[in-house]
Amino acid sequence: MAEGAMLLLAIVARAASFGVGLIFLIAGMDQWRHRALLPGVIANYRLLPGTLVTPAARALPLVEMALGVALLLGLAPFAAAAAMLLLALFAAAMAVNIRRGRGHIDCGCGHGALRHPIGWPLVARNLALAALLAPALLMPAPLSLPDTTSALAMGLAIVLLSHLFQSLGALAASPLHRR
Repeated sequence: MAEGAMLLLAIVARAASFGVGLIFLIAGMDQWRHRALLPGVIANYRLLPGTLVTPAARALPLVEMALGVALLLGLAPFAAAAAMLLLALFAAAMAVNIRRGRGHIDCGCGHGALRHPIGWPLVARNLALAALLAPALLMPAPLSLPDTTSALAMGLAIVLLSHLFQSLGALAASPLHRR
């Protein structure tokens, strides 16, 4: 592969790791703050036996925060693979419930004040974030300071776009919007 392509791949890998890492860290912290609500959110998916809902609700914020930190530190490829698996799991859980006709349930994606029903756009968002992490599986070469700075700026753009996407979806689903 050409040197320019390898550099671009390394920048995308670092940007995705930084962006998705921040998304996981923020989501995990928000779920931790609203941890009394999380068992209900997980139970609404109707995918886990009742005995596993509480342990899953206790573990999920910690797992997300740990993955977020690992991605921010650039601990590839393990952190990227684990994050891709978790994002695919979230997408699959949403897809199963949408197919069941249960698109009204809250995604549990964070933003505790805004309820956000699941939908195909959220499934696509999770799969897109997982796909963005794929270059991190290749153990890209180290970056120079200017390239690292560019990657961090791109990662921040990923975070902002993801939160804008999620907030617009939550506002569109809000009862205030339906007047």
